[in-house]
Amino acid sequence: MARFVIDPPALVLPSEEQVTVGTGHQLVAPNSVRSRALDILLRRVQSGELSHPEVLVLHERMTERKIRLLGDRVSRRRAWTMALEHGWSSIEDAEYLAVTQLQADALIALGPALASLAVGIVPLAQIDDLRSP
Repeated sequence: MARFVIDPPALVLPSEEQVTVGTGHQLVAPNSVRSRALDILLRRVQSGELSHPEVLVLHERMTERKIRLLGDRVSRRRAWTMALEHGWSSIEDAEYLAVTQLQADALIALGPALASLAVGIVPLAQIDDLRSP
């Protein structure tokens, strides 16, 4: 079984494309992943890219997706330390890297900023890796 941390865009895309996660995989993310994914959908509604009814369907799919959400003291502390070590101005992205280090095999980061921060810190995987058993 592989454990993958997913970032907010990696939660939205599989919901849009109805990607089925392989039975041998587990998804993990910080507690904030669903709220941040909703922020992405809000911007897409506001820009006219998606309609409100379309987003409600995507929201339902995202909510139904089984994800182990973490926000424990150890992962928050690791994110804090990582942000200080690297001189980052926020722990928002560091949370994804910390959860990957502590609880997962790899990070699926479709957001380019998070993906670039992850290089050399945690292993990266692709969205297609979710499909394989």
